[in-house]
Amino acid sequence: MGSNLLHTITVWTGIGFIFLAVTMIAFMDVAKKNFGSNTQKSLWAIITLIPFVGWLFYLIFGFRKGKKK
Repeated sequence: MGSNLLHTITVWTGIGFIFLAVTMIAFMDVAKKNFGSNTQKSLWAIITLIPFVGWLFYLIFGFRKGKKK
C-alpha cells in the first residue's frame, strides 16, 4: 500500500511540474512581447497565471497577437 501511494504522489507531482513549466514559459513569452498597451499585456499576463488552463488559453488566442521586442 505504501509504494502505491508513493507512486501516486510522484505522478501527481510530475504533472504539477509540467503545468508549472508550461505556465512559466507562457508568462515569459508575454513578458518578452509588446501588445500595444500595458493594459493588454497585463491582461495576458494574468490570463497565463490561471491554474491549469491559462497557458492553453494564451497559446490558442494570444500567442500570435504580440510582437517580439
